[in-house]
Amino acid sequence: MKNILIVLLGPTGVGKTDLSIDLAGHFRCDIISADSRQFYREMNIGTAVPSP
Repeated sequence: MKNILIVLLGPTGVGKTDLSIDLAGHFRCDIISADSRQFYREMNIGTAVPSP
């Protein structure tokens, strides 16, 4: 079987979590959940970041 990667993107409250649970059950796979705040927590770069 081929490896499949499914990425769900969208705004808050549109049903991404429910869909991911349904897909994980269908494909018998794990869910990896993350958001941008988890990825960039210690990266103090960006257009609106105040100077230290």
